[in-house]
Amino acid sequence: MMKKALVSALAAACVATASYAVARDLKLADFQPPTHFILDQVYKPFAETISEKTNGAVTVSIYMGGELGPGPAEQYNRAVDGVADIAFGLPGYTASTFPKTLLAELPGVISVETGTERMLANIDMLDDEYRRVVLLGIWNNAPGILFMADKPIRTMEDLRGLKIRVPSRNSGLVVEAWGATPVSMPAPEIYNAMQTGVVDGAMIDATTLTAFRLGEVTNYITMGMETAISDFFLVMNRDSFNDLSEEYQAVVREAGREAAIRANAAWLALADKTLDDFAATDGKELIVLSPDEAEKFNAASAPVVEQVIEQVEASGVQARAYVEALRGE
Repeated sequence: MMKKALVSALAAACVATASYAVARDLKLADFQPPTHFILDQVYKPFAETISEKTNGAVTVSIYMGGELGPGPAEQYNRAVDGVADIAFGLPGYTASTFPKTLLAELPGVISVETGTERMLANIDMLDDEYRRVVLLGIWNNAPGILFMADKPIRTMEDLRGLKIRVPSRNSGLVVEAWGATPVSMPAPEIYNAMQTGVVDGAMIDATTLTAFRLGEVTNYITMGMETAISDFFLVMNRDSFNDLSEEYQAVVREAGREAAIRANAAWLALADKTLDDFAATDGKELIVLSPDEAEKFNAASAPVVEQVIEQVEASGVQARAYVEALRGE
């Protein structure tokens, strides 16, 4: 009886030791402010899901506002180097690393409503670009529209010569085709740049009216044309991922996918609300282009889309196949 009890006790100790060995707290890094809606609507459910499905063996600690290091463009490298176990970022901030991923942001490649679904359905096609990390989730935000400090844009000619902030090279090519001068800049820098006249306006999604307080420095918004749609990603350090058991890896992957779907829904819902609030605010004007005027913008950007696809294809990346997959062709 004593021998049997001793064996049981040893077995229990081994289980406890094994559980302790795989217990892991994952550090998630985001450069956005702690007031950003992504914290409550995406990261907290993400962390809760992982903790619940691993019985607390894997937890997630969330570091907002660049707590693990400043600079939005460094987010991907933080995951690669293990400064963070998981990092949120925009592929557009390190565009040369993600030529295939960024095809999705070109006008007409994805739709706002189904883009995330199409990217997740074809996420395996991005394995080559994310070989240094594990791509947990990817999603699109609301379309990039024109925020202007003092100069309303009612026609494409109104953009000529103006300096417009853009999130990536591809969106810069689109803005350039419209006649403006693109200025690459991370989102946290836009407020001061618009306030001080460094740029005349910005191409960005409507959620930033509140998330980055851009409603305070924006008096006009123009929309109605086909435009760039930025992507976001959650990536994980590969060693951190491999340290988890296969069971826990599956949990983290599924939680990442759910986070992407939840994030997309949150971005789109807030974009609609903030646009309605902006339009209802005294002294602010929401300009929706007429179909004829919107077509001028679309006709100007169409050659850019084909040009970028051909350039990426020529570099040895299966660009056209990915675009066709996203379009469902």
